[in-house]
Amino acid sequence: MADRLLRKSISEIDYRRKKTKCYSSYDIELIKYITEETEKNNLDNISRTKAYERYFTHNQEIPWSFLASMVSRNAGWNMADLEGVWFPQSLTREYRELLFLTYERANWLIFSDAYPQLLLYEYSKKNGKSYFHLASAFNISRFIEAEWELFLTYLDVKRLMTSQIINEQNVIQLPVIEHPFYKKNVFRSMVFKLQDWFHFSAVLFPVCSGRIYGYSVHEFRNLSNRIELGTKLSQLLFDQRYFPLFYQFSKNTEHTGSRIDYEKYLNPTKRRDTPFLRTTFPIINHHKREMKDWYSFSSVKSKWYNHSLDFGKSQIDLTEWYQQKQQQLHLGITFEHLIKAKIEKELPKM
Repeated sequence: MADRLLRKSISEIDYRRKKTKCYSSYDIELIKYITEETEKNNLDNISRTKAYERYFTHNQEIPWSFLASMVSRNAGWNMADLEGVWFPQSLTREYRELLFLTYERANWLIFSDAYPQLLLYEYSKKNGKSYFHLASAFNISRFIEAEWELFLTYLDVKRLMTSQIINEQNVIQLPVIEHPFYKKNVFRSMVFKLQDWFHFSAVLFPVCSGRIYGYSVHEFRNLSNRIELGTKLSQLLFDQRYFPLFYQFSKNTEHTGSRIDYEKYLNPTKRRDTPFLRTTFPIINHHKREMKDWYSFSSVKSKWYNHSLDFGKSQIDLTEWYQQKQQQLHLGITFEHLIKAKIEKELPKM
């Protein structure tokens, strides 16, 4: 039923896009406004996270925006790790800069694609009619445009959120995950694989009581794995037992990029060993190349909509796992330094 409705909606969109030759003066002003708002809020990880959070406050029927804000927090924490106490002792400056740019590029691309959709919906809701005929002005995929139109008709919140997860992971697949430069220098590097073994591949949802929930993913390059992770995270985030705790953390905790944002709640508490993002990294000027609609050369797998979970607390409570991984990371880097020092000491002096 859903697939049939999607195909019908896409056919209508294809016809609409071919038929549209020009926009009204109001449409042009709206396109300009959305473009400016997107650019303003896509400045860095901090501005993106706050924009998603603000949006959810005013549009709680679009839960993906809260999911995006919490995942964006994780991206900021991963970025700040690169210039914290530990990673500079193990990773070269060049590789740390490359990892930062990889995180930044992926999250910038997602926001560039997703935020215009969110604002188009907000204007549609405000005016009581769809404005998604403007989607092509923002290079938005026909797939997600069709899903928004279906949502405006049927109000299927769960399907829309899953569709948004599917869309955004496809958006970054070619320009980041499969890009020859990133593939060779980041995703196939031994260093990335070792970091993936620690907590780089985990998405964490902290709460103010000091517990940490979440999931980890293996084979990050695999599109289906990332979509499955996103779906699992969405089900955890909006589980009625946990959502109030995650939302309380979000409302009460300013996002700085440093892991002290949530480590200050841990027992025992930790001293800050990762920096604040905006005092560490520069603003990156991105260039958005014209991208083909991923839906024109790829398809949507039915299994992406069929991830249903019945999780127990032991599966999602990562508090002890996180603390153990931190200890392993610190011990590993310390051991690496001892080995290097021993080798240097034993080398004959010239």
